[in-house]
Amino acid sequence: MPAIIIPKHEQAQGAFDGGAILESKPIGFPQDGGQIRPYSTLFYWAHAWSDKGGVIGEHPHKGFEIMSFVLTGEIEHYDSKLKGWKKLKAGDVQIIRAGSGITHAEKINDAGSIFQIWFDPDLNKTLSKPASYNDYKADSFPVFEDRESKTKVMVGGTQVSMDSQVDYIQEITFFVSEKIFSLKADSVYSFFVLYGSLNLNGKKVNTGDYAIVKQEVEMKLSSIELNARIFIIKTPIDPGFETYAKMTGISGN
Repeated sequence: MPAIIIPKHEQAQGAFDGGAILESKPIGFPQDGGQIRPYSTLFYWAHAWSDKGGVIGEHPHKGFEIMSFVLTGEIEHYDSKLKGWKKLKAGDVQIIRAGSGITHAEKINDAGSIFQIWFDPDLNKTLSKPASYNDYKADSFPVFEDRESKTKVMVGGTQVSMDSQVDYIQEITFFVSEKIFSLKADSVYSFFVLYGSLNLNGKKVNTGDYAIVKQEVEMKLSSIELNARIFIIKTPIDPGFETYAKMTGISGN
Protein backbone atom coordinates (compact mmCIF):
# COMPACT_ATOMS: atom_id res chain seq x y z
CA MET A 1 0.00 0.00 0.00
CA PRO A 2 1.49 3.41 -0.92
CA ALA A 3 2.67 5.58 1.96
CA ILE A 4 0.27 8.24 3.20
CA ILE A 5 2.05 11.60 3.57
CA ILE A 6 0.49 14.57 5.33
CA PRO A 7 2.61 17.71 4.84
CA LYS A 8 2.84 20.09 7.77
CA HIS A 9 0.64 22.72 6.11
CA GLU A 10 -2.17 20.17 5.64
CA GLN A 11 -2.25 19.06 9.28
CA ALA A 12 -4.90 20.33 11.71
CA GLN A 13 -3.86 23.46 13.58
CA GLY A 14 -4.56 24.55 17.15
CA ALA A 15 -3.61 27.11 19.79
CA PHE A 16 -3.76 27.62 23.57
CA ASP A 17 -3.30 30.54 25.92
CA GLY A 18 -4.31 33.17 23.41
CA GLY A 19 -1.90 31.85 20.80
CA ALA A 20 1.10 31.61 23.13
CA ILE A 21 1.15 27.85 22.40
CA LEU A 22 0.68 26.69 18.80
CA GLU A 23 0.03 23.18 17.51
CA SER A 24 0.17 21.09 14.37
CA LYS A 25 -1.83 17.88 14.72
CA PRO A 26 -1.00 14.90 12.52
CA ILE A 27 -3.92 13.14 14.26
CA GLY A 28 -6.44 15.61 15.62
CA PHE A 29 -9.91 15.44 17.10
CA PRO A 30 -12.83 15.22 14.62
CA GLN A 31 -13.67 18.89 15.12
CA ASP A 32 -10.10 19.90 14.21
CA GLY A 33 -10.70 19.16 10.54
CA GLY A 34 -7.48 17.26 9.85
CA GLN A 35 -7.06 14.56 7.20
CA ILE A 36 -6.11 11.72 9.53
CA ARG A 37 -8.52 10.10 11.97
CA PRO A 38 -7.47 7.76 14.82
CA TYR A 39 -6.14 4.36 13.75
CA SER A 40 -4.50 1.34 15.37
CA THR A 41 -3.88 2.28 19.02
CA LEU A 42 -3.05 5.88 18.07
CA PHE A 43 -5.85 8.29 19.00
CA TYR A 44 -4.23 11.74 18.95
CA TRP A 45 -0.86 13.24 18.03
CA ALA A 46 0.01 16.92 18.46
CA HIS A 47 3.25 18.82 17.93
CA ALA A 48 3.07 21.85 20.25
CA TRP A 49 5.54 24.69 20.70
CA SER A 50 5.87 28.11 22.28
CA ASP A 51 8.30 30.94 21.53
CA LYS A 52 7.81 32.88 24.76
CA GLY A 53 6.07 30.33 26.99
CA GLY A 54 2.44 29.51 27.63
CA VAL A 55 0.07 27.50 29.82
CA ILE A 56 -2.57 24.87 29.11
CA GLY A 57 -4.85 25.09 32.13
CA GLU A 58 -5.99 22.20 34.31
CA HIS A 59 -8.26 19.76 32.46
CA PRO A 60 -9.45 16.16 32.94
CA HIS A 61 -8.53 12.87 31.24
CA LYS A 62 -9.86 9.33 31.53
CA GLY A 63 -8.93 5.96 30.09
CA PHE A 64 -6.21 6.90 27.60
CA GLU A 65 -2.45 6.67 27.99
CA ILE A 66 -1.06 10.14 27.28
CA MET A 67 2.64 10.51 26.54
CA SER A 68 4.58 13.77 26.38
CA PHE A 69 7.96 13.80 24.62
CA VAL A 70 10.01 16.95 25.23
CA LEU A 71 11.70 17.85 21.94
CA THR A 72 13.33 21.18 22.84
CA GLY A 73 13.55 23.42 25.87
CA GLU A 74 11.61 22.66 29.03
CA ILE A 75 8.03 22.02 30.10
CA GLU A 76 6.34 21.83 33.49
CA HIS A 77 3.57 19.47 34.51
CA TYR A 78 0.92 19.56 37.25
CA ASP A 79 -1.63 16.88 38.05
CA SER A 80 -4.22 16.06 40.70
CA LYS A 81 -2.17 13.16 42.09
CA LEU A 82 1.12 15.04 42.35
CA LYS A 83 -0.47 18.34 43.46
CA GLY A 84 2.63 20.25 42.43
CA TRP A 85 4.64 21.26 39.36
CA LYS A 86 7.44 19.08 37.95
CA LYS A 87 9.92 20.14 35.28
CA LEU A 88 10.86 18.04 32.26
CA LYS A 89 13.75 18.86 29.92
CA ALA A 90 14.60 18.09 26.30
CA GLY A 91 14.72 14.33 25.76
CA ASP A 92 12.57 13.52 28.79
CA VAL A 93 9.34 11.54 28.48
CA GLN A 94 6.22 11.39 30.62
CA ILE A 95 3.35 8.92 30.57
CA ILE A 96 -0.03 9.52 32.20
CA ARG A 97 -2.17 6.41 32.53
CA ALA A 98 -5.42 8.31 32.97
CA GLY A 99 -7.42 5.30 34.17
CA SER A 100 -10.53 6.22 36.16
CA GLY A 101 -9.65 9.91 35.97
CA ILE A 102 -7.00 12.55 36.53
CA THR A 103 -6.69 16.29 35.92
CA HIS A 104 -3.50 17.98 34.81
CA ALA A 105 -2.03 21.21 33.47
CA GLU A 106 1.05 21.98 31.41
CA LYS A 107 3.44 24.85 30.84
CA ILE A 108 5.62 25.02 27.76
CA ASN A 109 8.50 27.32 28.61
CA ASP A 110 10.39 29.69 26.28
CA ALA A 111 11.47 27.96 23.04
CA GLY A 112 9.97 24.68 24.23
CA SER A 113 8.33 22.07 22.03
CA ILE A 114 6.74 18.68 22.63
CA PHE A 115 4.83 15.82 21.13
CA GLN A 116 1.72 14.86 23.03
CA ILE A 117 0.43 11.49 21.85
CA TRP A 118 -2.63 9.63 23.11
CA PHE A 119 -2.75 5.84 22.93
CA ASP A 120 -5.85 3.65 23.34
CA PRO A 121 -5.06 0.86 25.84
CA ASP A 122 -8.62 -0.62 25.61
CA LEU A 123 -10.79 1.69 27.67
CA ASN A 124 -13.03 -1.21 28.67
CA LYS A 125 -10.11 -2.33 30.86
CA THR A 126 -8.46 0.92 31.91
CA LEU A 127 -11.44 3.04 32.98
CA SER A 128 -11.66 0.99 36.18
CA LYS A 129 -7.95 1.37 37.04
CA PRO A 130 -6.54 4.11 39.27
CA ALA A 131 -4.63 6.80 37.42
CA SER A 132 -0.83 6.74 37.51
CA TYR A 133 2.11 8.46 35.84
CA ASN A 134 5.86 8.21 35.39
CA ASP A 135 8.59 10.57 34.26
CA TYR A 136 11.64 9.21 32.44
CA LYS A 137 14.86 11.19 32.04
CA ALA A 138 16.59 11.51 28.68
CA ASP A 139 19.70 9.64 29.78
CA SER A 140 17.65 6.60 30.84
CA PHE A 141 16.92 5.58 27.23
CA PRO A 142 19.28 3.30 25.30
CA VAL A 143 20.98 4.66 22.19
CA PHE A 144 22.33 2.40 19.45
CA GLU A 145 24.70 3.69 16.80
CA ASP A 146 26.21 2.17 13.67
CA ARG A 147 27.55 3.40 10.34
CA GLU A 148 24.07 4.14 9.00
CA SER A 149 22.25 5.79 11.88
CA LYS A 150 21.78 6.53 15.57
CA THR A 151 18.63 5.20 17.23
CA LYS A 152 17.23 6.30 20.58
CA VAL A 153 14.68 3.79 21.90
CA MET A 154 12.00 5.17 24.20
CA VAL A 155 9.49 2.30 24.12
CA GLY A 156 10.22 -1.33 23.28
CA GLY A 157 12.59 -3.13 25.64
CA THR A 158 12.97 -0.09 27.90
CA GLN A 159 11.75 0.75 31.41
CA VAL A 160 8.64 2.51 30.04
CA SER A 161 5.56 0.52 31.03
CA MET A 162 2.42 0.81 28.89
CA ASP A 163 -0.93 -0.94 28.75
CA SER A 164 -1.37 0.07 25.09
CA GLN A 165 -0.13 -2.13 22.29
CA VAL A 166 2.94 -0.27 21.06
CA ASP A 167 5.83 -2.28 19.64
CA TYR A 168 8.32 0.57 19.72
CA ILE A 169 8.83 4.31 19.76
CA GLN A 170 12.19 5.47 18.40
CA GLU A 171 14.04 8.55 17.26
CA ILE A 172 16.41 7.89 14.36
CA THR A 173 19.17 10.16 13.04
CA PHE A 174 20.56 9.27 9.60
CA PHE A 175 24.30 9.33 8.87
CA VAL A 176 24.20 7.85 5.35
CA SER A 177 22.01 8.64 2.39
CA GLU A 178 19.91 5.48 2.39
CA LYS A 179 18.54 3.08 4.99
CA ILE A 180 16.24 0.15 4.25
CA PHE A 181 13.84 -1.00 6.96
CA SER A 182 12.35 -4.48 7.09
CA LEU A 183 8.68 -4.18 8.03
CA LYS A 184 5.87 -6.46 9.16
CA ALA A 185 2.80 -6.43 6.93
CA ASP A 186 0.45 -6.62 9.94
CA SER A 187 1.95 -3.49 11.54
CA VAL A 188 1.60 0.22 10.86
CA TYR A 189 4.60 2.57 11.01
CA SER A 190 3.82 6.20 11.78
CA PHE A 191 6.53 8.82 11.66
CA PHE A 192 7.15 12.55 11.93
CA VAL A 193 10.13 14.27 10.31
CA LEU A 194 11.87 16.14 13.12
CA TYR A 195 14.61 17.61 10.92
CA GLY A 196 15.68 17.59 7.32
CA SER A 197 14.37 16.19 4.06
CA LEU A 198 14.13 12.55 3.05
CA ASN A 199 12.73 10.41 0.26
CA LEU A 200 10.25 7.81 1.49
CA ASN A 201 9.91 5.07 -1.12
CA GLY A 202 10.55 7.77 -3.73
CA LYS A 203 8.31 10.48 -2.21
CA LYS A 204 9.86 13.54 -0.58
CA VAL A 205 9.09 14.38 3.06
CA ASN A 206 10.31 17.46 4.91
CA THR A 207 10.61 18.81 8.44
CA GLY A 208 7.19 18.72 10.10
CA ASP A 209 5.65 16.23 7.66
CA TYR A 210 3.88 13.08 8.86
CA ALA A 211 3.77 9.70 7.14
CA ILE A 212 2.02 6.36 7.56
CA VAL A 213 3.32 3.10 6.08
CA LYS A 214 1.39 -0.16 6.41
CA GLN A 215 0.86 -3.48 4.64
CA GLU A 216 4.44 -3.32 3.39
CA VAL A 217 7.47 -5.53 4.04
CA GLU A 218 10.09 -2.90 3.25
CA MET A 219 10.55 0.84 3.63
CA LYS A 220 13.36 2.76 1.94
CA LEU A 221 14.34 6.12 3.45
CA SER A 222 16.96 8.20 1.67
CA SER A 223 18.18 11.26 3.54
CA ILE A 224 18.64 14.36 1.40
CA GLU A 225 20.32 16.21 4.28
CA LEU A 226 22.98 14.91 6.66
CA ASN A 227 21.60 14.15 10.12
CA ALA A 228 17.98 14.07 8.99
CA ARG A 229 15.94 12.86 11.95
CA ILE A 230 12.60 11.08 12.35
CA PHE A 231 10.35 10.03 15.25
CA ILE A 232 8.71 6.68 14.50
CA ILE A 233 6.07 4.52 16.20
CA LYS A 234 5.24 0.91 15.34
CA THR A 235 1.78 -0.41 16.32
CA PRO A 236 -0.47 -3.27 15.15
CA ILE A 237 -2.90 -2.60 12.30
CA ASP A 238 -5.51 -4.57 14.26
CA PRO A 239 -5.06 -4.32 18.04
CA GLY A 240 -7.61 -7.08 18.61
CA PHE A 241 -10.20 -5.02 20.50
CA GLU A 242 -12.74 -2.33 19.66
CA THR A 243 -10.96 0.96 20.10
CA TYR A 244 -12.74 4.05 21.38
CA ALA A 245 -12.44 5.54 17.88
CA LYS A 246 -14.24 2.54 16.37
CA MET A 247 -16.89 2.54 19.10
CA THR A 248 -17.67 6.18 18.37
CA GLY A 249 -17.38 5.93 14.59
CA ILE A 250 -14.43 8.30 14.19
CA SER A 251 -11.69 5.85 13.19
CA GLY A 252 -10.02 5.94 9.82
CA ASN A 253 -6.98 4.98 7.74
